[in-house]
Amino acid sequence: MTFRQFAFNNVSRNKRLYAAYFLSSLFTVMVFFTFSIFAYHPMLGPGKVRSDAAMALDTSKWIIFVFSFFFVLYSMSAFLQSRKREFGLLMLQGMSIGQLRWMVFLENMMIGSAATVGGIGLGLVFAKAVLLLGENVLHIGDRLAFYFPLKAIAVTIISFLILFILISFFISAVLRSGKLVTLIKGSKISKGEPKASVALSLIVVLLLAVSYTLSLMAKGIMVVILLIPVVIMVSVATYLLFTQLSVYIIRLLKERESIFWRKTNMLLLSDLAYRMKDNARTFFLVSIISTVAFCSIGSLYGARTILLEPMMDSNPYLISLKSTASDTEADEQVQMIHEELSRANVQAVPMEAALTYYQVEGDKQPVLIISQSEYNRLAGPLQAEEIQLKDGEAAVAGYWISGGLMSEPQTNSEYRLASGVTIQADRQVLSTILPENKASLVLTDQAYARLGQPDDIRQMHVWIGAAGQPGAIEAGERLAEQLPPSDNYLFFAKDYQMMAVIRGYAPMLFIGLFVGIVFFVSAGSFLYFRLYSDLDGDKEKFRSVSKLGLSEKELTRVLTRQISLLFFAPIVVALIHGAVALTAMSNMFAYSLFRESAAVLGVFFLIQVVYFVIVRFFYIKQVKAAL
Repeated sequence: MTFRQFAFNNVSRNKRLYAAYFLSSLFTVMVFFTFSIFAYHPMLGPGKVRSDAAMALDTSKWIIFVFSFFFVLYSMSAFLQSRKREFGLLMLQGMSIGQLRWMVFLENMMIGSAATVGGIGLGLVFAKAVLLLGENVLHIGDRLAFYFPLKAIAVTIISFLILFILISFFISAVLRSGKLVTLIKGSKISKGEPKASVALSLIVVLLLAVSYTLSLMAKGIMVVILLIPVVIMVSVATYLLFTQLSVYIIRLLKERESIFWRKTNMLLLSDLAYRMKDNARTFFLVSIISTVAFCSIGSLYGARTILLEPMMDSNPYLISLKSTASDTEADEQVQMIHEELSRANVQAVPMEAALTYYQVEGDKQPVLIISQSEYNRLAGPLQAEEIQLKDGEAAVAGYWISGGLMSEPQTNSEYRLASGVTIQADRQVLSTILPENKASLVLTDQAYARLGQPDDIRQMHVWIGAAGQPGAIEAGERLAEQLPPSDNYLFFAKDYQMMAVIRGYAPMLFIGLFVGIVFFVSAGSFLYFRLYSDLDGDKEKFRSVSKLGLSEKELTRVLTRQISLLFFAPIVVALIHGAVALTAMSNMFAYSLFRESAAVLGVFFLIQVVYFVIVRFFYIKQVKAAL
């Protein structure tokens, strides 16, 4: 048997421990390859449609590549720690340190090569489905046909070949054999009773309380200002939570005889403090990585809602054109819109109104003032609530966004016009009929007639119709090209403007989703590895305990609780961190993101539950097989 065959046999015989490392590496390669397929697609190159999306995807694949380096490095380091006894036995048989390093180098290159080939293979299998998904998510507008991505394959192979070579050299260079007796004993060496400081445990509670309070109480720009100190406090508190507070709580539980001696709690609690201490760094890393994944996807998903919903709610018209008195081509522009909508077969009812503006003392911008009859005429086709004013009454009409909902305008109740007329606003009305960026005044017809000559008059032409009609986006896009931004008019095509926002934001959401999933899968693989690194110890422990009368049902219960703590302790911490962070984001924009946050966190938690059920089944099966 050659040395290469020996290294290959080591990999094949340790496939259970290598599984998480291999599958996670394979998934990372597949994601990188998928991004490369998009970035090098013939339809997404420079000068093509959505070249901005191709650039963003190209940048993101290198972000994933950098993360992959540290992920693979950590995974390999943790895996080598679990093989100390094996290394000790090999050295006892005469293997030199140089041969040991060469063996680890060959093993890692075998796994890396297999993961690279497998990732590219899976990427090719799902390439068409992924292109179809990207076509819809990115709103390309054209069909992304399948092509054989030679450039993407070459870039992926070269990039990950370099990555695994660097990792292999780094691991083999820093590999320390240690004393032979230490290696052979491996995990059997007593680590001593885990210690926990009461002071550090209290600091955890204090840091979390302060950071959560600051995050939840901050508003607006203060959220950004407090971001760095809060992140530092939460990170320190999370590390101390797993190294100090959890050990301290377990110690208190062990001292309570009513708890410790109850049923099988002794088996669970006896070495739980050791497990928490040993897994502290893994738990900390998983919590932080998962929090980043939750926050990145939740914030991007929430920001999309923040951008779109106010646009949907603030302007009820399919098309609107507001012209100033200096716009000499207003009639031609209106005719152009009529013809374009007719050509696209978009059903819309046209309306027009003269908007009169009056200068208010202490206000730089004039205020729109409209009569009650004119307001109600515009409200009719929109099926909006009409305003009924009594003699001498006036209403403030408009809206403002708060907590994700449109609310009555907050404004002064008294308006003094430059002409000397004073208007006392008695009512506030939530309304989007008048597409203004500030509140408007509605007067009775008699009061409006006494205002005199307005300071400015603008002509508003609107087309009322159902949003989402076929051809409305294309018609709006053509009109926007013919009616570019100008000081003489303000053109707005609702469907097209919303699609423009979605198209501009889609690459970020698409990338954030993929990167977040990569982070979450990596975090799950860390937990899988830590669990299976303790499998041999659990087999030996429960084999001994079963001789004392431990039933199969009790064994299942103990292992389920043990695996649950490993899988859900860091995830629950990450979910709480993520919920607080997304709430802070809501406070920053004064917009409720509860629905979006609950959806993102709920989906990730459900995925973790499914992952837990699968791993639990196979883990318990292997432990029972050893009894």
